Amino acid sequence: MSEAQFLTDVLILLLAAVVVVGVFSFARLDPLLGYIVAGVVIGPHGLGLIAEVGETRALAELGIVFLMFMIGMELSFARLKAMRHLVFGLGLAQVAISAVAIGGIALWMGGTADAALVIGVALALSSTALGLQLVIQRNEQATQLGRTALSILLFQDLVVVPLLVLVPLLGDEVGTLLGKIGMASFKAGVALLIIVVLGRLLLKRLFHWIARSGGTELVTATALLVILGTAAFTQLAGLSLTLGAFLAGLLIAETEYRHQVAADINPFRGLLLGLFFMTVGMSIDLGFLVYEVRLILISVAALMVIKGVILYGLGRLFGVAGPVAIRAAFLLAQGGEFAFILFGMAQFHGVIDNATVQVLLAMVAVSMALTPASAAAGRALAGLMVNRRVADTSVLEHEAERLDGHVVIAGFGRVGQTVGRMLAAQGIPYIALDLSPQRVRDGRLGGLPVFYGDSSRPNLLRAAGVERALAAVVTLDKPEASQRAVAVLRRSNPGLLIYARAHDAAAMDRLDRAGASVVVPETLEASLQLGGQVLRCTGMTEADIDRLFATFREEHYGRLADVIPAKGNAGEEPPDR
Repeated sequence: MSEAQFLTDVLILLLAAVVVVGVFSFARLDPLLGYIVAGVVIGPHGLGLIAEVGETRALAELGIVFLMFMIGMELSFARLKAMRHLVFGLGLAQVAISAVAIGGIALWMGGTADAALVIGVALALSSTALGLQLVIQRNEQATQLGRTALSILLFQDLVVVPLLVLVPLLGDEVGTLLGKIGMASFKAGVALLIIVVLGRLLLKRLFHWIARSGGTELVTATALLVILGTAAFTQLAGLSLTLGAFLAGLLIAETEYRHQVAADINPFRGLLLGLFFMTVGMSIDLGFLVYEVRLILISVAALMVIKGVILYGLGRLFGVAGPVAIRAAFLLAQGGEFAFILFGMAQFHGVIDNATVQVLLAMVAVSMALTPASAAAGRALAGLMVNRRVADTSVLEHEAERLDGHVVIAGFGRVGQTVGRMLAAQGIPYIALDLSPQRVRDGRLGGLPVFYGDSSRPNLLRAAGVERALAAVVTLDKPEASQRAVAVLRRSNPGLLIYARAHDAAAMDRLDRAGASVVVPETLEASLQLGGQVLRCTGMTEADIDRLFATFREEHYGRLADVIPAKGNAGEEPPDR
């Protein structure tokens, strides 16, 4: 290809991306699908503006390199350890059972063992981009739904790594399938071992030296060198570029430069990944798909039903609440973006024939396009289940009876939800009560332990296990309701630590008399934070600002010292609860 032709193709790609993806974004559709449609339009099977897909494929593959690098950055060893039960329990079971079911169907329909293996595992994967985007849009990352979806997607991302090594080996006719899987696992294990040893010994020192020697541009250049250099090394070792990029991500994730590197690399990833999905679209034959439209639609329905049933059943088996399991099933029943990569590799290495790949690619694309509607249907179905249980106090009593040393949150508005997210992030159990049916419904749909009820009713507090609770947090908007809740909480458990929210000093005094252990006036805290920002711009040190905050707070939070013992009193008995 001449330089002029290459430049023309690049301009066509950029123009198509701007126009088509812009339309998709305006219509609130996923931009990823916009890239695929743009590729279909300009590709050899569409308008034919770009005749040769192979010339742009090498550049487009860099998008996958950077995507795998970012996944490696996110999958730090510490994060995996914290979520290991769901990731390696629920995630592993979902991939394994889905792959066996789908691969078994592919084998039954006449496929080879190698093809069935690739098809089964590739279609068992869901779309990380779509799944997490829909969770983030509803701010449900900290809910049971968010944790469940993230755990499944994290394990699926891990599965991609050995698959990228395995698919080229399947195209090699020498050796048995079991032997090829063993060789792929061995190579991946050796690569991981090398990366852990060399990365922890060398990479942090390298970035320290680079940061002292130059500016952020040099750090970015070093990150690019590490990504592409590691990818090239693994390719020379007979593995894949993408495996090297993933390992580079794990390396940099262990350094304090991960956030800077992620911010610098993200624009490269987004642009090149979009280019990759456009090349996927250019490889789709529209005429063939129209001819096979019935087969494709039936296959998509079968795929989403099979994965949905498996996801729901395993979710319930691993202790996920019923409404959450329903939502997760509908959210993750689609195919994923990595299926495009795996099927493309399988076709290139002769594992799957071209006609089958065309059908599979169309299945994945259609299932992804249906994901927003599928997720909405799952939410509606889960809502029907929740509506029947919102006012059922027996459900509250059943859930609270296994708790001891938990926190009771009275009021689950913005403040209560923030407190709940903070507690959940530290693994501290809590029970929340609120009088808004819609708020309770939304919380239950996300798997949060929120129940309908008046927190000033003694029988409801007993059902919430207040006599066994470590503390209570009162975040109600109405001052009178807050006072009643504090008073009833104090009578129900004289030794309970009660933290209350007050609008002003007058409300603070009333809550203090009602029995609150600590009262936080919103106006004071907002004023302190705003004043602190102003003082920072004057050059005042953080230590001086902290001392000033302590002085102001001491005047209002005098009882805090009585509630929380000073360090060194470990031998004292805790308050009687």
